[in-house]
Amino acid sequence: MQINKMLNTALVASFFAFSAVSFAIVNHAHAATLDLTTATIEQLNAAMAKNKVTSEQLVELYLKRIEAYDKQGPAINAVILINPKALETAKALDAERKKSGPRSPLHGIPVVLKDNFDTFDMPTTAGSQLLAGSIPPDDAYVVKKLREAGAVIVAKVNLSEFAGSGGSVSGATDPAVMKAGRVPNGFSSMGLQTLNPHDLTRGPSGSSGGTGAAIAAGFAQFGLGTDTGGSVRGPSSANGIVGLKPTRGLMSRDGIVPLALSFDTGGPMARSVYDVAASLGAMTGVDPADEATKTSAGKSYTDYTQFLKKGSLKGARIGIAREFMGKDAGTDAVMETAVATLKKLGAEVIDIKYPGYIVAAKQPIYNELVSSEFKAQITDYLHTLKPGFPKNFDEIVAKANDPATGYRSPEKAYALKYTASIARDLNNPVYLAIKNEMLSAVKAGVLGMFAEYKLDAVIYPTSPTPATLIIPDEKTMAMAAMGSATNIANATGFPDLIVPAGMTPSGLPVTVSFFGLAYTEPKLLGYGYDFEQATKAIRLPKFTPSISSDKITY
Repeated sequence: MQINKMLNTALVASFFAFSAVSFAIVNHAHAATLDLTTATIEQLNAAMAKNKVTSEQLVELYLKRIEAYDKQGPAINAVILINPKALETAKALDAERKKSGPRSPLHGIPVVLKDNFDTFDMPTTAGSQLLAGSIPPDDAYVVKKLREAGAVIVAKVNLSEFAGSGGSVSGATDPAVMKAGRVPNGFSSMGLQTLNPHDLTRGPSGSSGGTGAAIAAGFAQFGLGTDTGGSVRGPSSANGIVGLKPTRGLMSRDGIVPLALSFDTGGPMARSVYDVAASLGAMTGVDPADEATKTSAGKSYTDYTQFLKKGSLKGARIGIAREFMGKDAGTDAVMETAVATLKKLGAEVIDIKYPGYIVAAKQPIYNELVSSEFKAQITDYLHTLKPGFPKNFDEIVAKANDPATGYRSPEKAYALKYTASIARDLNNPVYLAIKNEMLSAVKAGVLGMFAEYKLDAVIYPTSPTPATLIIPDEKTMAMAAMGSATNIANATGFPDLIVPAGMTPSGLPVTVSFFGLAYTEPKLLGYGYDFEQATKAIRLPKFTPSISSDKITY
């Protein structure tokens, strides 16, 4: 009997020991692994909800990638300033989550801002050394909304100075003028040269190149850029990430250093359509300080992730604008594969053509309005700054061209002076005719095209060529400017979603643009998500690969 009792005890102990081992094996077998470079905001929220990762840890992990790749290694040089309070903010948000739960899906999520978004606690320079140390009186409206949602600002990042076209020789025909004012791709006098993490000889595109390179390289979960003629979309394409130029009016421009308010908008940039949708919803809303946002009343959402569904493309009628192809064989091959994928997903894809006058006039309209509006609107912005900084456009031009300033961008100095020579006043009848008549004609033509072809959206290669060299030749510059359709979205104010579509044989990203009518972001995000899930085309840049700390196992 004693022997039986001992045997039973041993069997029970063995059973529990075996069960414990089995449980451990099952747990190990079902252990989840998050890769920081591929995880979505949804996946990060799931991990934080289970107390498997904290916001403080996320910020630390992103800072490790910045440390490894921004000023060392490939020296991407996307970051102008790391937020000294990022970890402190993240830690406070962790404590708040523990006590009362998350504020929103962005609670504790790290973000980088293009350095033309005002921040009350960090300098905002628009990429210009002339504004070094300038701390605005308050946050930009969308920055305030992100903070209220619990996002953590990790860094301010580089951009083409004054958003590129703010002082530009675009539209000039004299080769000497074009050469003298040709600013290197991704350069600013404040942040200097940002590199493309896919190919260090190439630029990140402009003007949100710092955001594009930073997000592609995994320096934050998502970022903000601004777009006047393609400045969210060009960098999204060159760096191979997702980006959205929203409907003008969906996001307030208050507190963003202006380029041309007829065209300007902010926009989210990320490594997934989900993250673009999640961040967009936190930033919408009517802002009394931006008249354009009144048009979004009743047309915006606080949650755009609800529209992300596989099967969204089934039955959609999509026009392909092939007139913006034919400049690069690698880009065109990716686009043809994208068209085949869209058809496989159930979309009807038809060839279309834009009205000829729109294609012919899009760049001249852009050049004329931007030069005039920048001169006036940058002056308005400068008036809001503290003493010690330029107070008007003419002072910017003078200081940039004064040898005593030690200005680090002679090309930009020349381009600013050129703009001063051609910019019209905002009461000039030519300027008013272009703004009031020609923009209306472009918008009417696009609306007519959508109606004629019965379209849900238009697709085209975001850029007709892959990322260009840091100092491209005149032919490449002209081809990229004239061959892209991006500024049609700005002239109309309509939305344009950019999604990775593949890589060229030389290893450079190609993206497809989904262009739609005003406030059709829900539809475009659904299309983009469906396409993204079918293709999984995004690639981590070869010069910023995964590091050991990127993997989080739980």
